[in-house]
Amino acid sequence: MISILFVCMGNICRSPTARGVFDALLEKHGLTDKVKTDSAGTGAWHVGKAPDSRAREAAKARGYDLDKYRARQVTEADFEKFDLVLAMDKDNLVHLNKICPAEHQDKLKLLLSYSAATDDLEVPDPYYGGKRGFELVLDLVEDACEGLLNHIRKKYAV
Repeated sequence: MISILFVCMGNICRSPTARGVFDALLEKHGLTDKVKTDSAGTGAWHVGKAPDSRAREAAKARGYDLDKYRARQVTEADFEKFDLVLAMDKDNLVHLNKICPAEHQDKLKLLLSYSAATDDLEVPDPYYGGKRGFELVLDLVEDACEGLLNHIRKKYAV
């Protein structure tokens, strides 16, 4: 089983969106028994809360269900448990690098490094913006998740 952790700051916008999009891709391709996902935040502000209502609404409009997810904070055990730890932006990647044991540093990457549609490497935080920000997050994440799935299929032969 391959395991992937999606990480943003508070685990209520970008990382649960990425998880929801990727989970839908796994289901569509019959891979839910081969790949496990989770999401977490580098901060603890929203632990136990559902994703932001705007993120859920935007995701639902595209057929993704984020309602079952609850925010949690990254733990040191996550670096042992997951095969890939994918940050939504460089600030979160820096934070992850600081707390990740040396032997697991190779698991850390930016989600958008798997994108074919953009040269940007960061999924912008939509929290303080309007509806368009959540749509942009979905656009970026959908493309990157397709690239991630292709990478996993090639690397792990699933």
